[in-house]
Amino acid sequence: MRYLLPLLLMVPAFAQQPAQQQAPPPTTEPAQAQKVAETPATSAAQGAASGQGAPGSPAPPTGISLTGTVDFGYREVTGPGGNFQEYRSVVDLNSGPRLFGIDFTAIDPKKRFFDRIDVDAYGFGDPYNTAHVTASKLGIYDFSFGYSNIAYFDAVPSFANPNAPLGFNEQSFDIHRRNVDAELDLFTGKKIVPYLAYEHNSGYGLGIEDWVDGPSNNFPVPYNLSDNTNNYRGGVRIDLGRFHATLEQGWTTFGDNDSTYYHNFNPGDNPTPLLGQSLFLNGLAQAYGIRGNGPYSRILISANPTPWMDVFANFLYSEPRTDVTFNEAAQGNFANLATLQFYTGQDTMGTGAAIQPQATGTGGVEVRPTRRLRILESVTINREHDAASPLTTLLAVGAPPATTNFLDYSQIVNYTQQETDVMYDLTSRITLRGGYRYMRGDATVLGSELSQTGLLESGALRRHVGLGGFTYRAFEKLTVDLDYEGSSSDHIYFRTGLNDYSKGRARVRYQLNPSLLLQANFQVLNNQNPAPDVRNDFQSRDNSLSVYWTPKGAKRVSVMAEYDRSTLRSDITFLYPPFYTPTVSDYRLNAHTATSAVDVALPGVGGVTGAQLSLGGSLFVGSGSRPTQYYQPLARFSIPFGKHVVWYAAWQWYDMGEAFYLYEGFRTNIIQTGLRFSR
Repeated sequence: MRYLLPLLLMVPAFAQQPAQQQAPPPTTEPAQAQKVAETPATSAAQGAASGQGAPGSPAPPTGISLTGTVDFGYREVTGPGGNFQEYRSVVDLNSGPRLFGIDFTAIDPKKRFFDRIDVDAYGFGDPYNTAHVTASKLGIYDFSFGYSNIAYFDAVPSFANPNAPLGFNEQSFDIHRRNVDAELDLFTGKKIVPYLAYEHNSGYGLGIEDWVDGPSNNFPVPYNLSDNTNNYRGGVRIDLGRFHATLEQGWTTFGDNDSTYYHNFNPGDNPTPLLGQSLFLNGLAQAYGIRGNGPYSRILISANPTPWMDVFANFLYSEPRTDVTFNEAAQGNFANLATLQFYTGQDTMGTGAAIQPQATGTGGVEVRPTRRLRILESVTINREHDAASPLTTLLAVGAPPATTNFLDYSQIVNYTQQETDVMYDLTSRITLRGGYRYMRGDATVLGSELSQTGLLESGALRRHVGLGGFTYRAFEKLTVDLDYEGSSSDHIYFRTGLNDYSKGRARVRYQLNPSLLLQANFQVLNNQNPAPDVRNDFQSRDNSLSVYWTPKGAKRVSVMAEYDRSTLRSDITFLYPPFYTPTVSDYRLNAHTATSAVDVALPGVGGVTGAQLSLGGSLFVGSGSRPTQYYQPLARFSIPFGKHVVWYAAWQWYDMGEAFYLYEGFRTNIIQTGLRFSR
């Protein structure tokens, strides 16, 4: 009840999600602007000479016009009941006053420094918030700026040994990710448009990770992390009618820091004694830093040399350099299984550098030899070469002398894809599609700890894919699309990758009448890898049906309903530690997903009109390897007070449960209330 008074004092408003932004006033079209600029000024001059305005014309605007909305209110979260970590991993909303959103548009009729500026910001105070700014002046510049901040919390209790000594998910994290992007285009609308752009991505926070003592034990420890990436680029866009080109030069910088300072007794994930001794960690100081930077160049070209042919090509070349430093000091009781010796501490130092030149190119052509026939041919080539030279030194206390590893190796990845597509209009209602795709690649990369081939491992990719489909427009209201692709692969990179697969999709859209639209989608994927050490058998199906009903243009009521039925089956052989015994992993999922929304315009009462009521929500019910239920019903209500104020309120219920993991279910009510002002 302690939050009841703020709820009653504030006029209810709605929205977990930001309120829908009102459409801003239209920008003056270039043609209209030109027409205004060319209007003779004789009458205006005569009026000015006589001290009067132009006959029959209103007084010209003198100031900047400003329109927009402000949406603020209060959110109340009850509980939540059940597992708080799971609630934060899925929902993570808190109680308190909120600025749900703000947006405004400024238009300068005198067009001095800008024609128009648009600003919007949503969700500040919540885990996900955004802001955008755009400004333009016709023929001079276009500017855009975007910002987003995501508070990303993930600590699902049943993942990665929840019984760890820290009493927490071993791969959990509580981080923030921020993104900033800005771009300035100059001389917009001209044949040559220079531009500059900047993009920034960064993350920081806390988490849990494993410190691994070889195959003998894993010790989960807390750590701090931070990373950032900057991308600076500039170039020019060229538009010559039938020829378009973009020339761009850029530079990227990257930094990643990870540090751990831990002093406590930690028995690790394997408390069972080894040869009569218990393994443990009681101190760890670890830090690594990664720095990278490098230039890149990009060229994009498209042309229409004849009415029956289009060509395109793009090329990207980059050469980043990466430097790594690593320092570690650990104390405890550890084991070297190769020598069956125990030691009480170890110090590790490492450095490394790598140069990674990469060239990627794509080119293609579309030919239309007849009115009904289209042929598309495209080729993609990627070449990546990683020359690295890491150096590590390990000194173990009470074990053999220090060991130093100096590695000098190259990682090479080559990839080529060629595709041909043919489309033919058999009739005005039927379009046939067919094609062929060939994918070829080879790679030599650093091997894993279980590698049987030494330091490096090699792999190859060979895949043939057949494509087909058609579109049937039975009449104006009914459209049917079918697509199919089937593949046979000689080699693949990954055990779970697509090998011998077939994929099909069907889409049906039927406009029964102007108020009723029906849509159905069906898709299936089958993938098999019969290799004796893999035996991967995978199948997924997804069938959905959607209904949209908007009688009389949704003037009084609108209904949206969607239902999705999906199934997934996966069987694959893997090696089960610690003795790496071949074992079959089988996973099953049978799921029902439904979403609905009903919007109703309520009749006026006491002279107050425009009230809206919305009911709906979503649900997920899954059975199989991990039965899960999730329910999210909602109700919304809004009512205007005059032309510029809307009072709105919402209720939403979250309920999640799992049959095999009862301890990580949660449930909560969320009530929001607030005001939306507009002008």
